[in-house]
Amino acid sequence: MKWVTFISFIFLFSSATSRNLQRVARDTAHKSEIAHHFNDLKEETFKAAALITFAQYLQRCSLDGLSKLVKDVVDLAQTCVANEDAPDCSKPLPTIFLDEICQVEKLRDSYGEMADCCAKADPERNECFLSFKVPHPDFVQPYQRPASDVICKEYQDNRVPFLGHFIYTVARRNPHLYAPTILSVAAEYEHALESCCKESDVGACLDAKETVLREKVKKVSMLQEYSCGILKQFGERVFQANKLARLSQKYPKAPLEEVAKVVRDVKNVHKECCAGDMVECVDDQAEIVNYMCSKHEVFSSKIKGCCDKPIMERSQCILDTEFDDKPEDLPPLAEKYVQDKEVCKNFEAGHDPFLTEFLYEYSRRHPELSTQLILRVAHGYETLLEKCCKTDNPSECYGNAVEQLEQHIKETQDVVKTNCDFLNTHGEADFLKAILIRYTKKMPQVTTETLLEIGKKMAAVGAKCCQLPEDKRLSCSEGYLNIVIHEMCKRQEATPVNDNVAHCCSDSYSNRRPCFTAMGVDTKYVPPPFNPDMFNFDEKLCSAPPAERDAGQMKLLINLIKRKPQMTEEQIKTIADGFTAMVDKCCKQSDIDTCFGEE
Repeated sequence: MKWVTFISFIFLFSSATSRNLQRVARDTAHKSEIAHHFNDLKEETFKAAALITFAQYLQRCSLDGLSKLVKDVVDLAQTCVANEDAPDCSKPLPTIFLDEICQVEKLRDSYGEMADCCAKADPERNECFLSFKVPHPDFVQPYQRPASDVICKEYQDNRVPFLGHFIYTVARRNPHLYAPTILSVAAEYEHALESCCKESDVGACLDAKETVLREKVKKVSMLQEYSCGILKQFGERVFQANKLARLSQKYPKAPLEEVAKVVRDVKNVHKECCAGDMVECVDDQAEIVNYMCSKHEVFSSKIKGCCDKPIMERSQCILDTEFDDKPEDLPPLAEKYVQDKEVCKNFEAGHDPFLTEFLYEYSRRHPELSTQLILRVAHGYETLLEKCCKTDNPSECYGNAVEQLEQHIKETQDVVKTNCDFLNTHGEADFLKAILIRYTKKMPQVTTETLLEIGKKMAAVGAKCCQLPEDKRLSCSEGYLNIVIHEMCKRQEATPVNDNVAHCCSDSYSNRRPCFTAMGVDTKYVPPPFNPDMFNFDEKLCSAPPAERDAGQMKLLINLIKRKPQMTEEQIKTIADGFTAMVDKCCKQSDIDTCFGEE
C-alpha cells in the first residue's frame, strides 16, 4: 500500500469543506466576508493586507495605481459593515479582489496573456492569475532605502505612507511570501528605525539590521514556497500529518485534541496564503495566535513572551520559539502499541484515531527526528499491524515492532553520520565533489549548471547541519534536503529527467530523501558524443577568481561523468588530480595557452 493511503488515517482532520467547523459557523454568522474581516483587522491592517494582495498579483503596477484599487476595496468593506445586504457584499473575498483587477484599464497592455485569466470562472481564474506571479522579478528593484540623513524624518513625519511603500516593495518582489510574514517584517523594520534613529551612525545601524532581516525573509520565503508545493502535490492529509508530527514535537505537553485543532487551522491558513487570499490569511493567522496565547500554559511556557507582543509580531515569534521540554513521566510507547493484548482490537475498532494517536505520541517523544522519518515510522507500524492482525498469533508477529522501527531509524542516522564524518574529515570542497559525482550518475540528463547548483545547496545543508549537536543533525539534514529535493522535483515536472527521478518525486512525500539516496546509476542513459571543446582551456582559467576557477573544475568533473557515468571513484580522482596539477603548472608558465594545449 502506498504511503499516501496511510495518510487517510487522520480522521481527526477530515472535512468535507476547506474550512473547519468553527470557520463555517463563523462565516455563517456573517453574511459578508469582507465586512467581517474589516471589523476583525481594523482599517490599517485591512488596508495593508489588501495592498499586499494587489502588489503580489499586479507586480508592475505603481503604488499610486494600487492605492486606488485598495481604496475601492476599503470603500466596499465600509459599505458592507454598514449594510451587509448591499450589492457585492456577499461575494467571497478572492472574487472581490480579482473582479477589481479585471476592471483595470489596459490590463493587457501591461500584463499580456494574464488578461485572459479574466475570462475564466473562479476558482480557475485565481489559479490562472497565480501562474503569472514572478518571484524576484528583474523589472522590480529591491527596496531602496532613503538616504541616512532623511530617512528618520521621513519615517517620523509620514509613518503610514513610509511603511506602506516598504510593504509594497517587499510584496511585489516576493509574490508568494505570506502576508502575515510581510507585516511582521514591516514591524521589525519599524523597530529597526526606532532604534537606529537614536544612533550617531544611522546608516551603519540600519545596514546591519537589514542584512539580518533580508536573510530571514529569504529563509521564510523558501519554507513557505515549499509548504505550498507539498500542499498542492500531496494534498491536505499529507500536509496535516507532517504538521501534526512537527507540532507534537514542539508542544509535547499539549493534549492531542489541542494540537489537532491548531493543525487544522494552520492548514487552512496555508491554503489561503498559497491561494493568494491574503486578507483571510492574515485574519485567520491572528485567530490561531490569539487562541494559542489564550492557552499558552497548555501549549508551552516558551510562547508566553511572544504573546505580550503586538498581534502582527506574535505569529513569527511563536514560529521561532524552541521546542518545549518533553514531559518526564511519559510511559514507554511499547506498553500500549506492542505489549497491550488489545492492540489489534483497538486498531481494527478505530483505525484512524488509533494511528493518529500513535503519530502524536511517537512525535512528542522524539524531537530529535525529522518529521519525514517519523511519518515513515508510522507507516511501517501501520503496515506491520495490517499484516499481523490477520494472523493466528498477532502479538508474536508484531512482537519485534520496536526493533524493526529502530533499525530504520538507525539506517537514517548512519546516513547522516557518514556524510558528516566525510565532510569533517575531507572538507567542503571534497564533500561537494562527492555529491556531484553521486548525483550526476543518478541523473546525468540534468544540465551541468543545474547539477552544480543542486550540489552546492546540498553541500550547504551539510555545512549547516553537521556543525549542530548530534541530537539536532538528523532533523536539520533531512528537513533541508527535502526542500532541495522539492526544488529539483519542480524542475522535473517542467523538464522530465528520467524514470527514477520521476518515481522518487511523485511516489511518497516522506520517502523522497531515502528514495534519492538509494537511487542508482541511470542504466537507460545514453552519453552524448565526446566534445573536444570541453578541454579547451586558456589563460582566463588562470586569471579567474578562485571561486570561478573551482566552479570550472566542478563543471569539468560533471561533464566527464556525463560522458563516462561508469567511471570508478579512483578514475575520477586521477582525472581531477591531473586537472589540478595541470592548472598549477600551466598558470606559472609564460606561455599559458601553449602549455594548456600540450597538456
